[in-house]
Amino acid sequence: MTGLAPSDTDFAERVRGSFARQSIMDLLGARLTRVEPGEVEIELPFRPDLCQQHGFFHAGVTSTIADSAGGYAGFSLFPADASVLTVEFKMNLLAPADGDLLRATGRVIKPGRTLTVTEAEVVVVKDGGVKTCAHMLQTLMCLQGRSDMSQAG
Repeated sequence: MTGLAPSDTDFAERVRGSFARQSIMDLLGARLTRVEPGEVEIELPFRPDLCQQHGFFHAGVTSTIADSAGGYAGFSLFPADASVLTVEFKMNLLAPADGDLLRATGRVIKPGRTLTVTEAEVVVVKDGGVKTCAHMLQTLMCLQGRSDMSQAG
């Protein structure tokens, strides 16, 4: 638990609904495994088509689930009538993502009315062992009064 208080009591349902609408997560096969105020966890089982040329999870795939984990951690604290956009993130790849499962845990570092700062740790699980493979620092924008429903395209 983060000790942060969500402004929306239905935050978990709102996060899960938004995650379900994120078609990239479905395409990758990612699952939302935990939603707490200011903290979200996403898991992605290994598939060969998610890999780079050495057989490790591709950095783009690792970054994608980290971005969503951090984004939804922040979104969990946003007002019910708000949506979220990533403003920027920095990803450090610390070790090859060689394993059976990726797990990204996003946490709010500094909540804000307009900008929120989060971090995400990505671990790779292999043969029962867990190893940190990436760390992300992210800035999010809270779009107050703007629905989270799709308006793109």
